[in-house]
Amino acid sequence: MPREIHATAAGGAARGPRVVVIGAGIVGCSLAAELAARGWSDITVLDQGPLPAPGGSTSHAPGLVFRTSPSRTLSTLAGHTIDTLTSLTVDGRACFRRVGGLELATTPERWADLHRRAALATSWGVRGALVTPQRCKELWPLLDESRLLGGFHTPDDGLAHAVDACRALTARAETGGARFLGRHTVTGIRQHAGRVTAVDTDHGTFPADHVVSAAGFWGPVIGRMAGVDVPLLPLAHQYARTAPLPEPAGAVHEATRPILRLQERDLYLREHGARLGIGSYAHRPLPVDPFTVPAYDDAPRMPSSLPFTPDDFAPSWRDCQDLLPALRTSTVEDGFNGVFSFTPDGMPLIGETRALRGFWLAEAVWITHSAGVAKALAAWMTEGRPGIDLHDCDPARFEAAQRSPAYVAERAAQQFAEVYDIIHPLQPPEHPRPLRVSPFHERQRALGAHFLEGGGWERPHWYEANAPLTDRLDVPPRDAWSARHWSPIAAAEAHATRERVALYDMTPLRRLEVTGPGALAFLQRMTTNDLAKKPGAVTYTLLLDEHAGIRSDLTVARLAPDHFQIGANSPADEDWLLRHAPADVHIRDITSGTCCIGVWGPLARDLVQPLTRDDFSHKAFGYFRARQTYIGHVPVTALRLSYVGELGWELYTTADLGLRLWDTLWEAGRALGAVAAGRSAFNSLRLEKGYRSWGQDMTTEHTPYEAGLGFAVRMDKGDFVGRAALEKAEAPRRALTPLLLDDPAAVVLGNEPVHAGGAPAGYVTSASYAYTLGRCVAYAWLPPLPTGTPVHIEYFGEKVPAHVATEPLLDPEMSRIRR
Repeated sequence: MPREIHATAAGGAARGPRVVVIGAGIVGCSLAAELAARGWSDITVLDQGPLPAPGGSTSHAPGLVFRTSPSRTLSTLAGHTIDTLTSLTVDGRACFRRVGGLELATTPERWADLHRRAALATSWGVRGALVTPQRCKELWPLLDESRLLGGFHTPDDGLAHAVDACRALTARAETGGARFLGRHTVTGIRQHAGRVTAVDTDHGTFPADHVVSAAGFWGPVIGRMAGVDVPLLPLAHQYARTAPLPEPAGAVHEATRPILRLQERDLYLREHGARLGIGSYAHRPLPVDPFTVPAYDDAPRMPSSLPFTPDDFAPSWRDCQDLLPALRTSTVEDGFNGVFSFTPDGMPLIGETRALRGFWLAEAVWITHSAGVAKALAAWMTEGRPGIDLHDCDPARFEAAQRSPAYVAERAAQQFAEVYDIIHPLQPPEHPRPLRVSPFHERQRALGAHFLEGGGWERPHWYEANAPLTDRLDVPPRDAWSARHWSPIAAAEAHATRERVALYDMTPLRRLEVTGPGALAFLQRMTTNDLAKKPGAVTYTLLLDEHAGIRSDLTVARLAPDHFQIGANSPADEDWLLRHAPADVHIRDITSGTCCIGVWGPLARDLVQPLTRDDFSHKAFGYFRARQTYIGHVPVTALRLSYVGELGWELYTTADLGLRLWDTLWEAGRALGAVAAGRSAFNSLRLEKGYRSWGQDMTTEHTPYEAGLGFAVRMDKGDFVGRAALEKAEAPRRALTPLLLDDPAAVVLGNEPVHAGGAPAGYVTSASYAYTLGRCVAYAWLPPLPTGTPVHIEYFGEKVPAHVATEPLLDPEMSRIRR
């Protein structure tokens, strides 16, 4: 047996929990420094390679740090990284050079996209400006100005000296009691009763209360030792250096010019003194098996640095010579294929795993976000909350169907290929599809469904069968960007829902079954609303964290005294509930074995009532009520709910009977003019009613009162998670605010900056054209503003006029729902 090693703090006595961090790259070093700064000192950082450059991705990375991203989370993490790196020096040298960034456009499509990226930067508080070709040339004299349409300059981005940063962070952490051990290869993760207890290495065993896997592309290897799935794929990325360029073309010493990115060609460039470094994503995906990566001493250069493949780089070299003519007389002096990590959705893996408590992931993290991730994770470990919303980095976000090695490999390779592509917010991945389909899929295909994808599910967004219904509609034309993954058929489906009745496939809505003698008490403790109602009641409620941030919103139907059905949002909801459930409560995901059809519209009762012997009148079956009954031959759980603001029901049954339910409703709806309707119409209708979408409109960074959901909180029902924080909450200084665009033909899509009083004031969360209202509606996080206040939404460089509206925008008396 290896010997057991106990870490102690400087001065002798251990302080704080015992923490073992696996991986001494920039993430592991940053985390150790952050934990030490928070008073934890029993910290051991292990790595199989020599320190301070143990051979992982940090050891070879070119050090680009840039904030502009479609993801607000990634932008925030990058900002924290810049703040941390700026404070670091080694031997008098700065660990971060704020040289700025410059993204180039040589095509109209990319130039338009740079306008969109500039708006994203404004939304997230990033300094940046669109610049002329002449200004691009001033910033980078080597450029062929004639090829450019313009650029986007971000002056606060820069270059990290990653290995030096690790040295500086190590010194900080050691001052707080941490220790760093190179040449220690992890061989096992010990656990007992579902909790981590120690880390085995080839030099002994290290007891641990917390283990953090910051092992980079070795993450799946460490995960397997812990019995934890780590869904990432290592891929090799080409990086080359030119021969020295003659003065004045090349800088002599440190880099001074901005990080240059030609994303149209999947390229970036940076200075290395008089040489240029060129990174390329233009080549074929080069996957790497993390279980066969050689040890440090067996690798030709280092484990993360594979031999350069010149044939893969040749097209990129020609593109660089076209962009920078001075390179036509230069050569590629050296290069390598550097390994780093991609997940199926391109986001990191951050957080504690449920499969093994005390085992944390900080994986698939690039240098750009490294210190920001460390700061958030350290706050999470020491204070119970990361301080920013990380739901799109949660390891629990993937469905079981998205965790197979084949799926991870295919989607991660696609993420690599698309890393610099112009990706529309609705653009679905190409493969593997279809993966998850509802029982109605064949009927939907027969109706010409246009499918997009979410959570692995094929989701109809509109149906070509409804195209004739557009003949009588006057739908404003759209610009090319907002017209992607959209059809005017959505307008016809929305009108059909408001005027007649429509069938919506709600099968992808996550469904949890909660049972057991302690079910009611448990759910009362976990949620904000009062669920102590008679069976047959349905309640809208919230999951909060201890700081009153909104973790999710739920619809809870009490089907029997000890039996609840929950409409949830993501696998993370089940994870959260399972973490807190007592022994007498059983939680089961029933989504895959069931299906759901939303029947909504003024004629919904006319459709459903003849198919059942039960009374579906408003008096007998009121709003927010549930009933188990039959529709034709099909047993269903009927919930009188409406996410589109119309009379109707959600009808649930088992998957084997789903097709029969669809056919029964479809045949009965013919005489009523019923249509099948998709998610595009659904999103429009829900925004007309002001219904929120968790993860898009509100997250853990927002309280119920800020999000306009105070009606779902019952402070007098007893204690619940987040109640104490709500009691101390100050008056909201921001609000989720409805906006109506003034121009009936204007459209925005989401994430655009909102300007009030001539200055940026917030950003759009959700937006859609409201076909009933005849103009686009957008929800935005803004300071509290009076109704009617004029604002401007920035869309591709244009300031689109809008004004603050009063919600709900449609049917404030709720007469449509309570017919």
